[in-house]
Amino acid sequence: MLKSLLLAVCLLVTATFTAQADDAKSKNAKVTVVYEHELPNVPGKSIKGVLVEYGPGGYSPAHTHAPSAFIYATVLEGAITSQVNGGPVTTYQAGENFSENPGDHHAVSRNASDSKPARLLAVFVVNTTDENLTTAD
Repeated sequence: MLKSLLLAVCLLVTATFTAQADDAKSKNAKVTVVYEHELPNVPGKSIKGVLVEYGPGGYSPAHTHAPSAFIYATVLEGAITSQVNGGPVTTYQAGENFSENPGDHHAVSRNASDSKPARLLAVFVVNTTDENLTTAD
């Protein structure tokens, strides 16, 4: 009985720390696929629109995207700080944009503000069969 109780407590503690670690990986970030359509003139390719919303101080963990993904991103609101492939850390304001090539590593992706929200629309041109668009490091 005591062993069962200790095991249950250990599992609960492990689950709590795992949930906290997952929250820390993407603080105040919400990612939503808002558009998806196969390209009729490019067999096997699709376009997918992804809305990334960061709360104040929000960020996403370092990541790469699907190996086939070309991405064009536009900041819709606030400012986003980004770093790709060890290049310069750059802050993009609302209305500014950047792109990522297939296989690029996105080391920094965060809201530049600790007090205001930020939103980014990322448009992917990707293989239609690629379901996982982002893989965290």
